[in-house]
Amino acid sequence: MKILVVDDDVYIQQLVSIHLSREGYQVYRANHAEEALDFLEEKTVDLAIVDVMMPKMNGFDLTKILTKDFDIPVILLTAKGQIDDKEQGFLSGSEDYIVKPFEVKELLFRVAAVLRRVERSMESIVKIGNVMMDRKNFELVIDQKTILLPLKEFELLSLLASRVNKITPRSLLIEQVWGFDYEGGEQTLNTHMNRIRERLKKYEASIEIQTVRGIGYKLEEKE
Repeated sequence: MKILVVDDDVYIQQLVSIHLSREGYQVYRANHAEEALDFLEEKTVDLAIVDVMMPKMNGFDLTKILTKDFDIPVILLTAKGQIDDKEQGFLSGSEDYIVKPFEVKELLFRVAAVLRRVERSMESIVKIGNVMMDRKNFELVIDQKTILLPLKEFELLSLLASRVNKITPRSLLIEQVWGFDYEGGEQTLNTHMNRIRERLKKYEASIEIQTVRGIGYKLEEKE
């Protein structure tokens, strides 16, 4: 997932970027709205984290452009906490609103939550090689054989399939499948992934799950 951080405070830029990068996200930075818009003329991102108080164009106005013209979800980041500012933020089209100072862990979970909503809005049918997933009806078909998967395994495989050839951070998988308040260890995720791999191998699926050490997982089609 690619994330653009737009903030005229270099310290905040660095803080957010470092922690997002550690979670496996690809992070880009811009010092103000105009720089962000110039960047988006050349590249695309999956999410923008935007500071409200910036010189020239403020975060509210930038959010309107990002959501309307670029179809990019936005999390607003600001020192303001008044209810009127929050209302203006949501009216401008932002998905979420975080007030400085903030806990890094909270930011990461909110990023994961917004990306979850974006993923859920994607196409319901995913096809890769000899594998087809119907995300609406929770059906997995391999070589025209319908395979019944436990719900958690289906959700994990579905998320990976929607991001084929892209690294999905472990924190994003856990948050989306088990929820924000999940307190279990990562061993549960490991166990589910191993079971999915066994099923894919058993039914000779043309896809496989790769472990990206220290970051997460990636679904690839076999050569």
